[in-house]
Amino acid sequence: MTAHPPIPVRATEAADIAALAAIINAIIAIGGTTAYEDPFTEDRLAALLLDDPRLICCHTAIDPADGMPAGYQVLKRHPDLPPHWGDIATFARVEPKLPGVGRALFAATADFARKAGLVAINATIRADNESGLGYYGRMGFEDHAVTRAVPLKNGTPVDRVSKRFRVDALAAKGPQ
Repeated sequence: MTAHPPIPVRATEAADIAALAAIINAIIAIGGTTAYEDPFTEDRLAALLLDDPRLICCHTAIDPADGMPAGYQVLKRHPDLPPHWGDIATFARVEPKLPGVGRALFAATADFARKAGLVAINATIRADNESGLGYYGRMGFEDHAVTRAVPLKNGTPVDRVSKRFRVDALAAKGPQ
């Protein structure tokens, strides 16, 4: 088995937005995994990832083979969450997949969250998004709430599962 080179992760930059819009819009077009149902313009995505006053951090993973963005993860404050919590969302390129993007992104985000003094990170995932539920579970998130029957645009009810990652538990473990 060939070892894969490490996946570089850095703060998201304005120059990344076109590629990141393509990533999320491809995911939206496939359907069934994100709560977002309408495609993003570059301006709308830039406002959410770079300029939103709720923004804590946004990281972009770079494919070492071509230097292009392969995914991103955003952490924001959310009015429905306790103080010192962040709300996370993760999006990885569908094609070609780059194994390890989510793990590399979360390592950077969790480290940033710890340094920023957060105690927990919330992820809210559609209950029918098996890959998303699995990803957050592998990262150490645990279920803490379910919102039942949230309607999609077409009226289909889909539960939302909220998972929590304890940042203070990460700090207690020491460096990873």
